[in-house]
Amino acid sequence: GFVEDSTFSINTRALYFSRDKRNNDSGQSRSEETGLGFNGLYQSGFTQGTIGVGVDAIGLLGLKLDSGKGRAGTGLFPTGSDGRSQDDYSKGGAAVKFRLSNTVLKIGDQYTTAPVFASDDSRLLPELPQGVSITSNEIKDLKLEAGHFTSSVAQAQTYKDSITDFPGNHVGLKEANFVGGVYAWTPEFTTSLYYSKVEDYWKKLYANVNWTHALSADQSLAVDFNIYSTKSDGAGLQRAEKDDTTKLDNRAYSLQGAYTYQAHTFTLAYQKVSGDGDYGYGIDGGGTVFLANSIARSDFNAEDEKSWQARYDLNMATFGVPGLSFMTRYVNGSGANTGTTSNGKE
Repeated sequence: GFVEDSTFSINTRALYFSRDKRNNDSGQSRSEETGLGFNGLYQSGFTQGTIGVGVDAIGLLGLKLDSGKGRAGTGLFPTGSDGRSQDDYSKGGAAVKFRLSNTVLKIGDQYTTAPVFASDDSRLLPELPQGVSITSNEIKDLKLEAGHFTSSVAQAQTYKDSITDFPGNHVGLKEANFVGGVYAWTPEFTTSLYYSKVEDYWKKLYANVNWTHALSADQSLAVDFNIYSTKSDGAGLQRAEKDDTTKLDNRAYSLQGAYTYQAHTFTLAYQKVSGDGDYGYGIDGGGTVFLANSIARSDFNAEDEKSWQARYDLNMATFGVPGLSFMTRYVNGSGANTGTTSNGKE
């Protein structure tokens, strides 16, 4: 029922962010800030009847713990005209939802996870899009979803349409539509296919193949392939970084393989961008980059860039400390075509 199936949670995040900018032309040598974020989420159940009705509500609060005028710009907090980060900020929203059989329609403020429209949660507080989504699980092993979104609140902002792209234009999200699905052929093998169109930005096609296989009780293999095909649409407001004029028409793909033995996971990945311009995202959600080498330091998504990654993960639950994990990795990129070089490396 509406009340009986309701849930409420508050997730707390303490985040320290530091970035070395000693070679930055702006003169700021580093960005370094610490914050505390609270993410409250209420999800009701559905009323009885053929069509069930429910509501979801989101409340977000960010508090600055440490910063300074010369250290702002981490993306954790809104920044004032004086260059300093705000002491605190908050935002929230709600959505009404309807359920018919195994299909749910949601209207209002909501987090999104589709690979062509995914809200970002990489800083203190997440992005919060506004729109309509529908998710259907009517067919066994097949998940279908579609969405229509017209605005979004950026991670470190409190107002709608605060996500913009292509410096100089500052045009926010007008309209984004997507449709797609995931099919589980077996418990170990799934495929995905999605299509999206963001007005005056681009059309995007995404596909994924994922395979996992248990070799024994404590060993497994996993392979994951992702590919995006992006082409500018309408005004093409986001252009190639190399010249800010070339429209986007490119493919970006990654192939990742992982071997797990007990608490240890070893991963190798390769990623490449080909065609005109960088792999573009952001206006369609800061999380819309389901590529293996997209990490906090860089997305390795420049025109013609190719990159590879070696990674090691340690799950401490095996040693009696559930919830604790350790990860280290090395990523190398080359061949990037940017505004300053035709063979950039990182």
